[in-house]
Amino acid sequence: MSSDMMETQSKVVSGRFLTAPLSESQQDFCGQPYSVSVLKVGYCLPQTDGTFRASGTITLITGHRTILVDTGGPWDRDLLLMSLKEKGLEPGDINLVVGTHGHSDHIGNLGLFPTAEMIVGYDVSEGDTYRPNKLADGHAYSIDEHISVVPSPGHTGQDVSVLVKGTSVGTVLVAGDLFECYSDEDSWRNLSMNTAVQEVSRQDALRTADVIIPGHGPPFRVLRT
Repeated sequence: MSSDMMETQSKVVSGRFLTAPLSESQQDFCGQPYSVSVLKVGYCLPQTDGTFRASGTITLITGHRTILVDTGGPWDRDLLLMSLKEKGLEPGDINLVVGTHGHSDHIGNLGLFPTAEMIVGYDVSEGDTYRPNKLADGHAYSIDEHISVVPSPGHTGQDVSVLVKGTSVGTVLVAGDLFECYSDEDSWRNLSMNTAVQEVSRQDALRTADVIIPGHGPPFRVLRT
């Protein structure tokens, strides 16, 4: 994308940062030692009868460990299994599953991964064993020197995001519903449990990440001048 095109398509997010959408083909971000792939782009579509159709983004991180961030809803089961198979993976190959928060369109297929370590909100578990952590105190949970799970509350009281360093586009944040989508400036507040807290989390994310993968739309780039 040319700089002129990026400037034309960019917009201000949260009053301070410029962002630019990535093309539909830009769903895979190679890196060392970890790469990030969007298996399914989430959506949120208002309906004429006052309901809305929604499903969360599903993201795969591969490297030293194989990590799935959000599993989609139960209706995504076959798509998820097929997407993993296309990557040469079975459910038993997933080492860690992160649920960014507890809504059904983000953790509807946890049961496919009974042997994986789980992080759902601020709970860290393996099987029925729950590990102490300081996510609730605002501290990141380190997976290794390249990946960490960071508290990013506001949409709910226990949202987390996954920060991946060292990709081809820099630092990628798999953000769950901290960001609904690239153009969510008017919509995220209506879905937020605590807008003031979420605004702080959003600002932190925009300061940290080069690319953000939102909960209900394609990835977008954070521009710094």
